[in-house]
Amino acid sequence: MPKFGKSSLRNLAEVDIDLQRLFKRVVETYDCSIIEGYRTKEKQDEYFEQGKSKLKYPASKHNRQPSLAVDAVPYPCDWENMKQFYHFGGFVMATAKEMGIGLRWGGDWNGNLDFTDQSFHDLPHFELKD
Repeated sequence: MPKFGKSSLRNLAEVDIDLQRLFKRVVETYDCSIIEGYRTKEKQDEYFEQGKSKLKYPASKHNRQPSLAVDAVPYPCDWENMKQFYHFGGFVMATAKEMGIGLRWGGDWNGNLDFTDQSFHDLPHFELKD
């Protein structure tokens, strides 16, 4: 059975308890890494300047403590393999639905299951719905 490494566990500890419960369930079946939870002002603004985020600090759900967002990737991660990200995203979303956790994914911001209508792709990003 897959399990999180030290870095993933440290990042997961920074996020809301529902996200922790979700990804602990996900990793039981689907090996993955948690690459980011809480994001500082400096890091958030850096990502905004680089075009990796559409939001400046403190508008991102990553900017709260505990974080209401998490960046997670399948393990091992092939950043060029988009099919891997869509498969993983679908698995995470289905698991969240099964657990009754309202979740939004950066591969389908509007939640309509049409992945071609996104203007900004953030495939590792998962956030709790308001």
